[in-house]
Amino acid sequence: MRFLLLLCFLIGLSPLRAQQADSIQFSLLTCAPGQEIYELFGHTAIRYQNFTRNEDYVFNYGMFSFRTPNFVYRFVKGETDYQLGITPYIYFQAEYAMRGSSVYQQVLNLTEAEKQKLYDLLRENYLPQNRIYRYNYFYDNCTTRARDQIEKAVAGTVVYPEQVPASSFREIVHHYTDGFPWDEFGIDLCLGAEADAPIGIRQQMFAPFYMKEFASQAYIVSADGSRRPLVASETKIVDVEPEPVESSFPLSPFACASLFLALNVCIAWLQYRNRRIYWGWDIVLYGIQGIAGCVIAFLFFFSVHPTVDSNWMLMLFNPVPLIYLPIMVYRAIRRKKDLYHGVNLVYLTIFIVLFPLCGQKFNLTVLPLALSLLVNAASHVLVSRKRTE
Repeated sequence: MRFLLLLCFLIGLSPLRAQQADSIQFSLLTCAPGQEIYELFGHTAIRYQNFTRNEDYVFNYGMFSFRTPNFVYRFVKGETDYQLGITPYIYFQAEYAMRGSSVYQQVLNLTEAEKQKLYDLLRENYLPQNRIYRYNYFYDNCTTRARDQIEKAVAGTVVYPEQVPASSFREIVHHYTDGFPWDEFGIDLCLGAEADAPIGIRQQMFAPFYMKEFASQAYIVSADGSRRPLVASETKIVDVEPEPVESSFPLSPFACASLFLALNVCIAWLQYRNRRIYWGWDIVLYGIQGIAGCVIAFLFFFSVHPTVDSNWMLMLFNPVPLIYLPIMVYRAIRRKKDLYHGVNLVYLTIFIVLFPLCGQKFNLTVLPLALSLLVNAASHVLVSRKRTE
C-alpha cells in the first residue's frame, strides 16, 4: 500500500515537474533599423522568459557608451569594446517602441537541457571578467555573439540553408544604407576591395535580418540523426510604424560632387584666361584631399577594422597633397613652374582609367571628385605653358 501511495504521488508530481521545466523559453529578437548611423543595420538580442518565476529579461551584446575615454579614436582604430548587458524586457520593448523600430521574436525550439545550458552560458558571459569583448562589425558583433551562444547550447548541429544568394559585405551594407546616401558614401570610402569578395552564409549572418531569415530556415540535427526546426514560432512583438526618414541635407553626394566639378571647371577656365593660378583655391582643394587622405591612410595602416586595409581609394586620397601643399602655394605665388601638377595630371588619368579594373567597387561620387582634381591639375599645366609662349 505504501509503495502504491508513493507511486501515485510520484505520478502526480511528474506533470508539475514538467510544467516547471517547460516554463523557460528562449527567443531570438531582431530589431528593425533606426535612423542613426549605428542603428541603420538593426540589432539582435536573446530574450529569456521564466514563466514560473515571472522573469523576463533580454541578454544584449550591443551595449556600449560614448563616454568611454577616447571613444572616437578607439572606434576609428577598431578597438571599440562592447559588452553584454541584461535588461528587463519591458524597458527593452519601450526603448524600441519609442525609437519607432519594430521587434520580431523567434522562439527557439530547444530541449530543457539545451535551455539550461544556454542560460548557464549567458550567465557565464555576464560575469564581470567575461562581459566585455572587442567588437568587430563584420565578424564579432551582437548578432554573431547571440548565434554562437545558441549553437553552443544545442546538443547537435545547427544546419542552415545551403542555397543562398551570393553577396558581399558591401552589398549587404548597401541594402541597409538605401535612403541614407551620405552614410553610404562615407562607408564606401572606408571599405576596401575585401568588402567586395563573395561571402558565405555564415559571414552574411553579421546582419541581424539576414540572421533572422537564415534562422527561420535552419534545423537542428541531434546525435541520433533526428531533425527539428531551430525556430518553433515567430511573432512581431513590437509593431510600430517607423518615423519618416528626413534627409539632413537636400542634395546627394553625387549631386554635390557634380557641382564641385562644375566649380572646378569654371575656376580652371578663369585661371587659363587670366594666366594666373588662384593659389587660395589650391589650399582648399588639396587641403580637403589631403585631410581625407589622412583618414583613409590611418584606416589603411593602423586600424584593425576588417576590409579597410585593402582600400584602393588610398591611391586617390592620401596625405601627399597636404604635405606638399606649402611648396605648391609658394611656387604658385612666385609664378614658378611646378612639376607636381604635370605628374598629378598623368597619375589621375591613369587612376580614372584603371580604377574600375582593380576589383573594388567604388561609389559613383568618386568619379566627379577625381575629375575635379584632374581639371585643376590640367589648368596648372596649361597656365604654365601659356606663360612661356
